[in-house]
This record gives sequence, structure tokens and C-alpha cells, in this order.
Amino acid sequence: MAAAKRDLKINLLPQKEFEKGTLGRTVKWLLSSFRVIVIFTEMLVMAAFLSRFWLDAQNSDLNESLAQKTTVITSFAEVEKNFKDAQKRLSVFAKAIPQPQVSDFVKTVVSYLPTGVTLKSVSESEKVLQITGTSGDEQQIAQFVANLESIKPFKDVVLTQINSDQENQSLTAFTVKINL
Repeated sequence: MAAAKRDLKINLLPQKEFEKGTLGRTVKWLLSSFRVIVIFTEMLVMAAFLSRFWLDAQNSDLNESLAQKTTVITSFAEVEKNFKDAQKRLSVFAKAIPQPQVSDFVKTVVSYLPTGVTLKSVSESEKVLQITGTSGDEQQIAQFVANLESIKPFKDVVLTQINSDQENQSLTAFTVKINL
């Protein structure tokens, strides 16, 4: 007859005497430390799993925001195209129209200006140049008129008006007309 089966109990963990030795203490410490490491790793995996939901929600919010902003930018594309086209046409138009040049006569007048004389306006019409200015000294005005009379293309230099300046009473205002 067959022999009756016996339950064998195998204990792979050493007995108490083994735990007292250096190797036993090391094995016991490793088993308890690895338990902590496994628990910590499980908690880390759970935190990563749960944070995925938060990250997915944030990602979907950002995608929606991006879609809205893309729609707004796309809606302004036609306006921007028209604006750039108008700017281009205006720049071509500005290049085609000659810019008003400062008259050579005005450049000449400014070059003969004494240091104490300030010009307020210079206007040029047909054959007449009118200069309005101020000065702190009447001798400087006389010097300015004399300088203008010495210029050859100017035929007739006339000091038409001289009085106190309306804005600053210490200055003298004057007007000179020059026939070209």
C-alpha cells in the first residue's frame, strides 16, 4: 500500500539563533527595509496615477484655450491682410509723391542768421519770402537785415514790422519781406 502522505513543513527562515549573527541581522534589516521601499514605491505609483487625472484636465483646458485663441487669430487674418495691403499701397503712394523740399532761399536765410535771432516762421510765395522772428537785441535784427541785403538773389529786403513780442515782452518781434 501506498505510504501515507506527510505534510512537510519547510521553514526557510532561520531560527532565533540565526537572527543574532551578523548575516541574520543583515537579512532581517534588508527584509524590513525593502518592505518600506515597496510601500514608498506603491505610494509614488498611486500619486502618479491620481495626478494623471489632474494633468489630463489641465491639458484639455489648455487645448480648449489654444483652440479659442487660434479661432480669434484666424478671424483677424483677413483684417491684417487688408491692413498690410493698405500700408503697402500707402508706402508706394508716398514714394511717388515728391516731398516738399526746403527752399534754397530758406537755407540761405538760416545760414546768415545771427546768434541772438530766433525765427518763428518763414513763408515763401511767388517771388516773396516773408520771415517772422524775435530777438533780445535790436542791433541783432539790424545785423540780420544787413546780412540779407548782402545776398545777391534778394532784390529788395524790407523790415515791415518791429514791436514787442506778445508772448515775452523782453523780446522784440520783427517781420522782414524779401522780393526775389
